[in-house]
Amino acid sequence: MTGAEGAFLPVADQMARLCRGVVDLTSADELAQKLTRSWAKGQPLTVKVGFDPTAPDIHLGHTVLMRKMRDFQDLGHRLVYVIGDFTASIGDPSGRSKTRPPLSREQILANAETYTRQAFLILDAERTTTRFNSEWLGALGADGLIRLAAQYTVARMLERRDFRERLDSGAPISIHELLYPLAQAYDSVALSADVELGGTDQLFNLNVGREIMPVTGSSPRSS
Repeated sequence: MTGAEGAFLPVADQMARLCRGVVDLTSADELAQKLTRSWAKGQPLTVKVGFDPTAPDIHLGHTVLMRKMRDFQDLGHRLVYVIGDFTASIGDPSGRSKTRPPLSREQILANAETYTRQAFLILDAERTTTRFNSEWLGALGADGLIRLAAQYTVARMLERRDFRERLDSGAPISIHELLYPLAQAYDSVALSADVELGGTDQLFNLNVGREIMPVTGSSPRSS
């Protein structure tokens, strides 16, 4: 939590709490630098976390991530809880050996309602900014999506293990699945995220965001 006068805790104390239990930290030095600037200016970091409502209930893995989200909240930082209603309509290919079946808009919104209700059993609802990524991804349009896709290569995308395994085995990969990491990356651009959190299965997607941010005029961010 923040100090008695509203100032942030010393950076070393924040780092100790935020790094506890973390499996992958892209750059501890970069996170420390951002926390130092935040502490010096008295301005919170913007922390972005996204969940695709592809099922009606959150699972145990989500709660582990949400507790880390709560750590950032308790330290005084700004948490943006992104409901991936747009990306859920694509279907996250992470860990998948075949294309996900599409969900209807009605299914996505119903799942989002229960997801959010359950998430706020852990998160502080009053200190959480909730956004739907259809706000900015829906507004991109065909022209914006093409320009976004031009910032990444097929070869780089196929470094992703699940894509590579499917390609090697002859399993189909739909074009829209290749767009998923870019769509998730654009969430970070739209929100000017300082920090991104996600499960270990999301590491590739999060790193795409870090690579896309500089070429779209944003600074690379800590994740």
